[in-house]
Amino acid sequence: MGSIEYEKDGAVAVVTLAKPPHNLLDNALLSSLSATYAEAVKDGCRAILLRSAMRHFCAGADLESIASERWTQDDLAKLWQSFEDVPVPVVAAVHGAALGGGFELALMCDMIIAADTASFGMAEASLGLIPLLGGVQRVVERVGVARAKELAMFGRRQDPRALERWGAINLVCPENELPAVSLSWARQLAEGPTVALRAIKTLAKQAARQGIAAADAGQETANAAMWGSQDQARGLKAFVTTGPSSAVFEGN
Repeated sequence: MGSIEYEKDGAVAVVTLAKPPHNLLDNALLSSLSATYAEAVKDGCRAILLRSAMRHFCAGADLESIASERWTQDDLAKLWQSFEDVPVPVVAAVHGAALGGGFELALMCDMIIAADTASFGMAEASLGLIPLLGGVQRVVERVGVARAKELAMFGRRQDPRALERWGAINLVCPENELPAVSLSWARQLAEGPTVALRAIKTLAKQAARQGIAAADAGQETANAAMWGSQDQARGLKAFVTTGPSSAVFEGN
């Protein structure tokens, strides 16, 4: 068993963290995950489901690795950019604990679905550290400055229901339903108009990080990509001939 497992479920790339005992992050694991995402896109996958085969989704960073490798900010920035810039939707299925870097890894996904027994937290401050993978700013992006400070400064474990109410995660479901629910979401996204979904992902990121004006400036590029796609033609034709939500998209 490698630290990352990859299999295809139709057009969904099912990517599984499988590094015993708790998927602790180091440079090798993060680099392998980035490479796996790229491989999935190259293979024609239209959505990615990120999950864990271990007891926890990810219990944080490998502290020995941090101390010995001294990750540079440039290295980290390249890694998280590679996760967030994947041109297809990414869904995180979280069970057990998503702590520190594990929480940050989930935040880099487009959508987070959590088991009702899961827990989330940023404990870096208790070690004299700050979240290294951009966790503070990504929580700000989802729930605002005040909640981000609360999460990062106190370092308490958070119940997923609270994070769902805040808007940090998308959905909480019973633990035994997590595999089916998360795969269902990923399959629905993989069946969607991939070019349009990519544009939505880009515009949302631009609006959140650069403001509405920047997203408006990018709208023309997004529109051009959408109008130039074959799925757009399929969608409009199906709407006229067979009704709403009847199109079968092919991802181009």
